[in-house]
Amino acid sequence: MYAVVDVKDKQFKVREDDTLYVPYHSEADADQELTLDRVLLVSDGDGDVTLGTPTVEDASVEARVLEHVKGDKVIVFKKKRRKRYRVKRGHRQQYTQIQIESLNLNGASAPSETAAEETEAEDASEEPEPGDTEDAPDEPEASAEPEAPETNPDEA
Repeated sequence: MYAVVDVKDKQFKVREDDTLYVPYHSEADADQELTLDRVLLVSDGDGDVTLGTPTVEDASVEARVLEHVKGDKVIVFKKKRRKRYRVKRGHRQQYTQIQIESLNLNGASAPSETAAEETEAEDASEEPEPGDTEDAPDEPEASAEPEAPETNPDEA
């Protein structure tokens, strides 16, 4: 079973007991519980997939903050030739390491049978009957042979 969650506008595919690095959560301390409510997709082990519009209702992911870490250093080097201008700067992005505790899928199973029956009834009412010709054009059918121009033999 897995889920796709949105954490600070980035999507992650998560399973139970996964450890992953998400964008920095300044409000979360180490060893604190997080609830991720923006669940975009849920799949159980049987291959049934529930896709949210935009999120799956009543689904959430429980996670625990392990620590706050910094990523690898990215070097930014600026230079203007012949002007003796050189600037070297480094940047380390901050991340929060979390561990997925559980996937709560309350009501995230397949849609109910009544909802499926309602959509079938709507589809059936919209389809026209096979013999229904209300929308057919009123043009006469074209004949297979082209018509010859009428000429009067006396005029020639």
